[in-house]
Amino acid sequence: MASSKLYVFDEVAKHNKTKDCWLIISGKVYDVTSFMDDHPGGDEVLLSSTGKDATNDFEDVGHSDSAREMMEKYLIGEVDSTTVPTKRTYIAQQTDALKEDNSKDLLVKILQLAVPICILGLAFAVRVFTKKEE
Repeated sequence: MASSKLYVFDEVAKHNKTKDCWLIISGKVYDVTSFMDDHPGGDEVLLSSTGKDATNDFEDVGHSDSAREMMEKYLIGEVDSTTVPTKRTYIAQQTDALKEDNSKDLLVKILQLAVPICILGLAFAVRVFTKKEE
């Protein structure tokens, strides 16, 4: 990389979603958004490494030489090391898939409540309209 852009930690930490994911590894900033679907460990592994220095996460896995070479195409700059906190304070965002699952769960809960109410209402209406006058 001929001229390297310098990023502050807070800017890099904002990129913490499946469709916008940046990582800090060994002082360098990588935009791995286009690699999310292809990562052998899945996108959750990459998302869990956002909002912090992911060097230890990366090294602990023991990536191959070819994986290390592949990183070069995702390199977008360097991080200002003075802006990286020593302790992680960032709480990871839910993945897009998890958010979708949560909205499905809400729909199921609404239906679980609404269906019995509709059945009771229908039963009441049938009883009222079919009741013989005495």
